[in-house]
Amino acid sequence: MQRLRYRHLSAALAASLLAASPASAETLYIAAGRLIDGVSNDVRTGQCITVEAERIKAVGPCGAPPESATRIDWSGFTVLPGLIDLHTHLADLGQSADLAAPMKASPAETALVGARNARVTLEAGFTSVRDVGTYRGLTDVALRNAIDRGDVPGPRMWVAGAYLTIPKGGGELNGVVPNEQLPPDMRLGVAATPEEAAEKTAYLLDHGADFIKAIATGAVLAIGTEPGAPELTVEQLRAIVEVAHARGKRVTAHAHGAIGIQNAINAGVDSIEHASLADEATLQLAKKHGTWLAMDIYNGTYIDEVGTKEGWPEEYLRKNRETTDAQRAAFRRAVELGVNIGYATDAGVYPHGLNARQFRNMVKYGMTPMQAIQSATGRAAEEMGRGDIGAIVPGRYADFVAVKADPLADIGVLEKIDHVMKGGVLVR
Repeated sequence: MQRLRYRHLSAALAASLLAASPASAETLYIAAGRLIDGVSNDVRTGQCITVEAERIKAVGPCGAPPESATRIDWSGFTVLPGLIDLHTHLADLGQSADLAAPMKASPAETALVGARNARVTLEAGFTSVRDVGTYRGLTDVALRNAIDRGDVPGPRMWVAGAYLTIPKGGGELNGVVPNEQLPPDMRLGVAATPEEAAEKTAYLLDHGADFIKAIATGAVLAIGTEPGAPELTVEQLRAIVEVAHARGKRVTAHAHGAIGIQNAINAGVDSIEHASLADEATLQLAKKHGTWLAMDIYNGTYIDEVGTKEGWPEEYLRKNRETTDAQRAAFRRAVELGVNIGYATDAGVYPHGLNARQFRNMVKYGMTPMQAIQSATGRAAEEMGRGDIGAIVPGRYADFVAVKADPLADIGVLEKIDHVMKGGVLVR
């Protein structure tokens, strides 16, 4: 029995090393049965993708493969770009009834949990994520760097470093100990004034953050805060935006309530997370400014079902009930208005690896299947300002997923991906 366990461990380790290894320099020639490129509305057949050194070299009708190329036969599959989730929390423990759980786990333990979350996210077909905050500040930076080095398997990560929040606001671990007694790495982004907000923004960017996450309203999953209540002021938000934009970095704002969303848009943020209580005027303002919305419209179902079963704080459950249906109505109206919308799940509140569950809701609440796919591919890349992911076109990373069934006929097939490739390396 001990020998059998050792063999299983060895096999698992070998698989992990393969998934984490840098992309091969060999040329690949991938035959796609149906190809959805992530940016056009076309579905092409008989297409082959040539991959060299992690990138797509060419896409065109199949013919003779390049000399010495390895041919991959996905002719029985629909091939899409690797999926992108714009709102994850990989470098964290996940939501539970235990308010103190993030503080009980050391930074090292949090990073190890994050490595597991990264692996299952990648295996689920999400080859890129925007990771929008962790209670243990900068743990996400360490996880991103480990993935980039090939130490652990995971998606391409763009990370926030920590939450920029007012004291006792929606980005704090409230209700455990007096906030001033929380570990210093759990308060890296706490700011009470515009000057402090600018200083903390610079600090996070200096220490590896790729973008900034500002908490503009209270949160559903934070004790003592209300989703509709504004928190960071327009002046604080503007100070954050000015520092970040001066360095070529983007700012996204957690904002449920209409006033907080408007404050963030008027301060110049690039995107809004949640937008649960956005009214008509707020959605029109987002459209006018070209502000992106990242709306997690599956999440409320999980919180209500599992949170109730597991005994999450009643405050959480009450706020979730007050925002879920309103958010879905706002999403439908945003689609009708043509507001920019990217795919964002809040994975970490519900289990990592189940990110694709939201696709069904996006179609249910107004998107076509192609729009939903593009929200997690080309449109998501556009929201992030990335020209190297999200599409099957020459020059972008060779990040692909393949599914046997047709996702345009049943978007739910994306919940079980058959094959995943990241940077020309087959993950599964």
